[in-house]
Amino acid sequence: MQKLLIATTNLGKFSEIKEVIGGLDFDLYHLHKEEFASVLQGDHFEETGETFEENAEAKASHYHELLGMPTIGEDSGIIVDALRGELGVKTRRWGAGADASDEEWIAHFMKVMKDVPEAERGARFVCCAAFIDGPAELVMFRGETEGVITHELEAPLRQGIPLSSCFKPIGCDKVYSSLSEQEKNQLSHRGKAFHELRKYLLTYFK
Repeated sequence: MQKLLIATTNLGKFSEIKEVIGGLDFDLYHLHKEEFASVLQGDHFEETGETFEENAEAKASHYHELLGMPTIGEDSGIIVDALRGELGVKTRRWGAGADASDEEWIAHFMKVMKDVPEAERGARFVCCAAFIDGPAELVMFRGETEGVITHELEAPLRQGIPLSSCFKPIGCDKVYSSLSEQEKNQLSHRGKAFHELRKYLLTYFK
């Protein structure tokens, strides 16, 4: 069976991606797999791109070179009207910082958003997914979802994706984390990008 690497250590993201593309005829791997430990020892990939596309491509290329497998690199983040220019590609590094726990990060975010009026609580989630399988095979897919930031957390935190508890898509009465996997995969930025990638993989690996 064909192996396919999802180049992430974020098991929340991996779970969401697996829900969309896991039904295809290949084994999905993430960077926490024990068999990669010796190769990845001391490895540190830093997201330095100015766009989601740049980070996704760089991540896919980096781990494809290291592990020699068809690889998907993903970068995602949120753009908030009231904090324009502050999050985006820096989302997880913003505020409480990349080393903060999910609880610490979202607590800081909600504190900053506490007194923001309704008119400025609009937000847009963006996901870019890059697939690479050698120098001649690189494709990119992008998904976006418009929504609002709720005043309180409306669902328990999910590992690695704390904003899902306070982001409500336009036209939906639930935050991301309150949706079923099927509902979220149809509405979410990540679901949209990976549904398109799934269609591509169906033809690529046939």
